[in-house]
Amino acid sequence: MARAAVLGRLGDRLNWRVAEVTGRHVESPTAVTLTLDVPGWPGHLPGQHVDVRLTAQDGYSTQRSYSIASAQDGTHLELTVQRIPDGEVSPYLVDELVPGDQLELRGPVGGWFVWRPEQQEPVLLVAGGSGLVPLMCMIRARHAAGSRVPFRLIHSLRSPGEQLYGAEIRRGWPGLDVARVYTREAPAGTERPAGRITPEDLVRHGWPPDFEPLVYVCGPTGFVEKAAAYLVLLGHAPERVRTERFGG
Repeated sequence: MARAAVLGRLGDRLNWRVAEVTGRHVESPTAVTLTLDVPGWPGHLPGQHVDVRLTAQDGYSTQRSYSIASAQDGTHLELTVQRIPDGEVSPYLVDELVPGDQLELRGPVGGWFVWRPEQQEPVLLVAGGSGLVPLMCMIRARHAAGSRVPFRLIHSLRSPGEQLYGAEIRRGWPGLDVARVYTREAPAGTERPAGRITPEDLVRHGWPPDFEPLVYVCGPTGFVEKAAAYLVLLGHAPERVRTERFGG
């Protein structure tokens, strides 16, 4: 009976569902957040993602994976999508999809790169560009659960114009510390010059290894590999550094 229930839940997640776009919010010149209503949505954990499938009139179909940006809220969820130049799916989602349109999605997917509200360790979130999306889901879920676990976020991005969730993060939450590292163009008056993330950034804005934080690193493959290597060199236990990457 228990095994049948588990298989039933797994099969439910593998099914494709029709989702309707109910909202569209521009985050930056190249990114939007889409609000979806997904009847029968089974719920998700912070850090999970979904597969999105688009099918053309001639029957051609393609799919991509996108992290969930919102905390669990019934049948509603949010996806933040960054346009990829010459991409097959993201330009359509960013530039053409509007409220009332439909798409197919499957999920939630993933069980390692997740944060659960019952966890008590301090948390360090390290994001490269749109790698902020699943980490923002964790931040929102923490707030929704009334958790007092301290969070620190380090967000590496090219310039101020590429900020995601700017107003929401500026408003802030108790127990969340935020630091931004700009790689190409830093705002006027910023103490740190533009440049890629360094071990010094992780020391200054992260947790000491002896605090035994859980660390979540998400972003392009090169960024994730370098940040994770720095964290281990600084003394963080490799098994406490969880990574999610995208791109080549």
